[in-house]
Amino acid sequence: MMGKYDYIEMKVPAKAQYVGVARLAISGIASRLGFTYDDIEDLKIAASEAVTNAVQHAYESNEAGEVVIGCALYNDRLEIMVSDHGISFDFEEAKKRTGPYDEEIEAQFLREGGLGLYLIETLMDEVRIHQEEGVTVFMTKYLQRERGEEDAKQTAFS
Repeated sequence: MMGKYDYIEMKVPAKAQYVGVARLAISGIASRLGFTYDDIEDLKIAASEAVTNAVQHAYESNEAGEVVIGCALYNDRLEIMVSDHGISFDFEEAKKRTGPYDEEIEAQFLREGGLGLYLIETLMDEVRIHQEEGVTVFMTKYLQRERGEEDAKQTAFS
């Protein structure tokens, strides 16, 4: 029996062709947790955006960098951390260091053709950022299992 959550960590080369690999893995994890189709789509887009940003950031520093993606699976939510620092993190420690979403940092995230943090902020329930040696994006999505039929209809058209 695991502790309070299962933890999955992936490390991929900071190359664009691995963004899809990370997205697929997160999609698989989210579906295992019981997220709705729409929420899984949101998670996939947010994850792609965070990983793409990490790849871009790592490229700029001209190193053959790595991107680390950590996922903590709780029974009511999925927490994802993406870092271009390339070093495995102590998830709880790294989480404590992240601060609120910040439009100053947003400007650095916006790359040509990118939707940046604003999009992630829209798709996820909670977004926090940490900038030190690299950038760490921390995102949370809550599981909405008990949403009624009426609500589901409304959100489909809103």
